[in-house]
Amino acid sequence: MTTQYEQQLEQLIAQQITKIEISKQDFYAFREVLVKHPKFKHIRGTAHQGGRVTYTYLEVPRS
Repeated sequence: MTTQYEQQLEQLIAQQITKIEISKQDFYAFREVLVKHPKFKHIRGTAHQGGRVTYTYLEVPRS
């Protein structure tokens, strides 16, 4: 699953996809990959009711 998350992050950063949807069950596994990524500060997560999180790419890193 980790490789899948890495591929999704690379696609998001390359703007081949506009968002990544992560379920409540997959959140911690995805987050583990996300925080190790060099462009971590460029990724914004938005939480939704039920534990689902949508991640999008930002051109300007968040502070």
